[in-house]
Amino acid sequence: MANIKSAIKKARQDEKRTARNRAVRSRMRTYVKNAHTALASGDGADEAVRAAISELDRAAKKGVIHRNAAARRKSRLMAKLNAAK
Repeated sequence: MANIKSAIKKARQDEKRTARNRAVRSRMRTYVKNAHTALASGDGADEAVRAAISELDRAAKKGVIHRNAAARRKSRLMAKLNAAK
């Protein structure tokens, strides 16, 4: 454990950020998984993909994932959606 005051504060901040990032990443993964499931079954795929894209953008905006990673995932989702149609 840190002994220096600034290091203790930094450790506290890291815990908060880690918890927030974990929640955002988990939510993002859930929406993407739901989109993949909807694409496989065929019903409600448009809405599921739209929600997943929104979550990917939100995660990228918060810095949880890189914006290019979000763009890549969105592109792959849209390609699967267009192939399913």
